Amino acid sequence: MQDLLPEICDIYADRVKILAPMLVNFGAVGTFYGQIVTVKTFEDNSKIREQVAQDGTGKVLVVDGGASIRHALLGDMLAEKAASNGWRGIIINGCIRDVNAMAGIKLGVKALAAHPLKTEKRGLGDLNVPISFGGLSFHPGEYVYADNNGVLVAETQLDLKKLGWES
Repeated sequence: MQDLLPEICDIYADRVKILAPMLVNFGAVGTFYGQIVTVKTFEDNSKIREQVAQDGTGKVLVVDGGASIRHALLGDMLAEKAASNGWRGIIINGCIRDVNAMAGIKLGVKALAAHPLKTEKRGLGDLNVPISFGGLSFHPGEYVYADNNGVLVAETQLDLKKLGWES
């Protein structure tokens, strides 16, 4: 399989920003990209649950969970919901759970680590606000690209046809 991010960097180095290497792949899809939808939350996945229930066609949910390693913000049931609603991936500055099940779900998932404890549901969090982690800012409407090499962001959609990928 072709590595996407090195190819993007070779052609579009002046148009992309790269996340510090800090996330682990957990989903069955190793390469994913799409328009950014953001959630900012801390140890409460209520807003994530709301978003994955929406049509996510062509989108990637980027979650700033405050780097908490005390609760999992995403489990297999929400990941399944995201996949069935067309989301291409979920990137989390925080933890996931249900690692073995997650590996079989047709969704790109990147997170800091795994943790078995779910969150409380308090309805807290902010949707579609700029968020920052790993030395990178994510703005709703920008585009994120991820593969086993990392994560990068571009302000506008890149022409991946030049690389032999469909956009």
